[in-house]
Amino acid sequence: MELTLLGTGAPAGLPRPDCPCASCATARGGLARAATALLVDDALLLDLTPGAALAAARAGHSLTGVRQVLLTHPHDGPPMELPAGLPAAGRVPDGRELTLISGHRVRAVPMDSPGTGYEVTSPDGELLLYLPPGGAPAGGTTDGRTYDMVVADVTGRPDALARLRAAGAVGAATDVIAVHLDHDVPPGPELERRLAAAGARVVPDGTTVIVGEYHAVPDVPRRTLVLGGARSGKSVEAERRLETFPEVVYVATSGTRDDDSEWAERVGLHRERRPGAWRTEETCELAPLLAAEGPPLLIDCLALWLTDAMDRVGAWDDAKWAADGRRALEERVAELVAAVRGTRRTVVAVSNEVGSGVVPATASGRRFRDELGRLNAAFAGECEQVLLVVAGQAVVLRG
Repeated sequence: MELTLLGTGAPAGLPRPDCPCASCATARGGLARAATALLVDDALLLDLTPGAALAAARAGHSLTGVRQVLLTHPHDGPPMELPAGLPAAGRVPDGRELTLISGHRVRAVPMDSPGTGYEVTSPDGELLLYLPPGGAPAGGTTDGRTYDMVVADVTGRPDALARLRAAGAVGAATDVIAVHLDHDVPPGPELERRLAAAGARVVPDGTTVIVGEYHAVPDVPRRTLVLGGARSGKSVEAERRLETFPEVVYVATSGTRDDDSEWAERVGLHRERRPGAWRTEETCELAPLLAAEGPPLLIDCLALWLTDAMDRVGAWDDAKWAADGRRALEERVAELVAAVRGTRRTVVAVSNEVGSGVVPATASGRRFRDELGRLNAAFAGECEQVLLVVAGQAVVLRG
């Protein structure tokens, strides 16, 4: 099954008309995107957008052989002129299946928002799922199928991909292509990096792909360390990397602080930001979690884990530290690093990057700074990818 993406942008396109934002300002040339429309085997057009005929011609295709035009979502704005020879556009009722004269079967998949998804089966049996902007399949609609390709709003509805993975509809070999791309995500390398972390990719307008023949599915890094300063956006970056996974264990190393309302507010904001399907464990015993089988772990954060570890060994007392505290901490850190090296789970860990600012005024402060720097370096050495987040922007240091 041959699929040509006539457009890959949001309904308003990218850049948006008269929008002065940074994303729209840089979405020029090859980064510009028309509203998403898909041409399947030159016989089926999914979503009719302005300039579809011209876009097809630029991609080396024609719409003259199209026998069916289906819409996935309400198309706002002025009426569009139907290209000559095309059948009238329509929508298939949820759950109904349509068989085309070309041999393709199209089944309408119910959404949890206004719109319709379409599951397309080629005459040879390849399976394509196309979802509307802002849409995710309603529960129990995939019927156990594993798709060869999913074309969806990955940036706008990452939970849709998580649901499909949970149902087995997206597997390790499923080619996931992000469409309906809007100006809320920076274009270019940053968009590609974010999508790769979700096991998805992006292609330029006019790209033709073969469903079932793409073998370079992005390899999601199994162990990632996200570094950053206070309020840099490092926790948001870490959470974003796992938002397309169906189940995640969030490991909070902060514990609880009685009579500290400001800390409780911080914890509450973190919880509200996380998907409801994630499970939270409050512990600093990381080695057993890393050794066990299970869903991905998000560890936030190593700085608080180190604080607990230094408390346990009496590291704040100079005499205790010199006697056996330093050695005890080294052993605990070595245990953690060995657990990271041996884990089979997907792990994203967050830590503070220290040492670039003012030298702490106390010996204990300098001790913590030095030990956190050593811990970060040792942990990073066991990770396939390391990121540094500065002012909300992620810089890839490794991977």
